[in-house]
Amino acid sequence: MSTPDSPLVLGVDQGTSATKAILVDASGEIVAHASAPLAVRHPAPGLVEQDGEELWRSVLDAVSACLSQSPPGRVVAVGLSVQRESVILWDRDTGAPLGPLVSWQDRRGTELCAGLAADGVAPLARRLSGLPLDPMFTAAKAAWLLERHGPGCLGTVDSWLLFRLGGGHVTEVGCASRTQLLDVRRRAWSPELLELFGVPEEALPRVVPSTGTHADAGALHPSLAGVPVTAVLGDSHAALYAHAAGQPGRVKVTYGTGSSVMGLATPGGDDAAPEGLCLTIGWQDDDAPAYALEGNILSAGATIAWLAGVLDVEPEEVARLATLGHRGRLHIVPAFGGLGAPWWDDRAEAIMTGFGLGSRREDMARAAVDSIGLQVGDVVSAMERAAGPVEELLADGGPTANADLMQWQADVTGLAVRVAARPELSALGAAHLAGLSGGVWSRRELSELPRHGRRYSPVLPVCERRRTLAEWHSAVARARHRTSRSGGAEAEASDRGS
Repeated sequence: MSTPDSPLVLGVDQGTSATKAILVDASGEIVAHASAPLAVRHPAPGLVEQDGEELWRSVLDAVSACLSQSPPGRVVAVGLSVQRESVILWDRDTGAPLGPLVSWQDRRGTELCAGLAADGVAPLARRLSGLPLDPMFTAAKAAWLLERHGPGCLGTVDSWLLFRLGGGHVTEVGCASRTQLLDVRRRAWSPELLELFGVPEEALPRVVPSTGTHADAGALHPSLAGVPVTAVLGDSHAALYAHAAGQPGRVKVTYGTGSSVMGLATPGGDDAAPEGLCLTIGWQDDDAPAYALEGNILSAGATIAWLAGVLDVEPEEVARLATLGHRGRLHIVPAFGGLGAPWWDDRAEAIMTGFGLGSRREDMARAAVDSIGLQVGDVVSAMERAAGPVEELLADGGPTANADLMQWQADVTGLAVRVAARPELSALGAAHLAGLSGGVWSRRELSELPRHGRRYSPVLPVCERRRTLAEWHSAVARARHRTSRSGGAEAEASDRGS
């Protein structure tokens, strides 16, 4: 139980659409929370940008609103969780941004990645970085920024925030592993990858572990002067840490604008990541890196937001309409910027199949919500093929409040789904690691903190699940169908998992 003078840990989660801040007491309870919105711009098809200064202000606003709910002076450590593959370039002397913050959702690197793939370097990039050659990752976007706005300091969001906090030009190793510029096994910038993408090493930050004294938090709020930032993590990595307390053998699903399926793993020698998945560094604590397998879904909550705009309703209304729709009549494959895991097909196109004169907006809403669970199911199948059976899924993110979606997730995977007790799991994971590093908890105490709430068990018969997946994979194959310039058809769709 918290006392008036017990220590608090501040967890800050800088996400795509908002920055969230929480205060966690020694018993693991969240005693204060706040959020500040962040705009996303789409200047042209496939381009997704944010403003670095606006991002910094959203962090300050969220922290200030959160701290106002608690007496000052009790925060002893700060942890940061950040969106990952987004990248920004800034002036080394003034700290001013030299261009936009190019979002992880942005696809402007598609042409560069396609050219590299045509040159046959995709296997090399995958072997070194652990990642498939795809414009979602930082490298191709970094090349674009440098070509148009360089030279300068180049970094992902963690690097940008630590620079603004006075921590110098550094980046956390897990975030660095998402750039496609890091040799994932050596945990150092790869000369071969830097040459492929045309990124000079002098523009990049120094790679540091997830824990340590990264910076003084005083720039976040005057009351935090002298309080150290003791942990930095990518948002998906932080969610896994919060679910599992660093323990292996757990698989989590984070639902957000996109979705991430991730579980701890041990890389095998010089082998590349299993097909359809990424090999990444979850975190590095006490010089011991924790490797993870991950599959990234590009459009989850973004699909709901898109349909809400089409129907001119709020996203919450889409979720309500879905419960009134007929399941299976429509399929939406939300390949708005291609498909992520396990297909990694940047040429796939968003489609809706199975509609007719009797189709209603409720059926469209049903298909949009269901597409989230079906995409996650494909990644879970790939993870099981790579690492063995998964016993249950640990779920977090705002959409976990949708009981209909969570039951669907259990049904289409045939696995129990256990939902996090609180939705702010990325911020909580950052706070947990920061508190561990700052001496608030021991590893045993941390592992015993409460985490999970409601559990959903699958009820869909196996035969129905197989039919549902076959219909979904047929729709995915259509989204991946190629039409040649000469008018002929080239069927490249994989039947993986069907």
